Amino acid sequence: MTYERKFEALAVPTRRAVFEKLRAGPLSVGVLAEGLPVSRPAVSQHLKVLKDAGLVTEQREGVRRIYRLDTEGIGELRSYFDRFWDEALDTYKRSLEMKDG
Repeated sequence: MTYERKFEALAVPTRRAVFEKLRAGPLSVGVLAEGLPVSRPAVSQHLKVLKDAGLVTEQREGVRRIYRLDTEGIGELRSYFDRFWDEALDTYKRSLEMKDG
């Protein structure tokens, strides 16, 4: 799974809103659709994109599908951003050492 697919999946505001609602825990499509300006079928389409990008998982419970955040996929994004953070901290540390030295 590439980072690009994850970034593309989260680039759409409605899709990002669906993704963010899942922070509260596993939810059905019906609950996810509440309060969003799109239909349940549209939410299902957004969930498919998020699932294909490795950001959410799906579990069947009877006739319902329950969605939750995919911690492995989110971990991959976090690792990607952590590299930038680590580099920024190293650069900052070196700049302080240069001032002191």
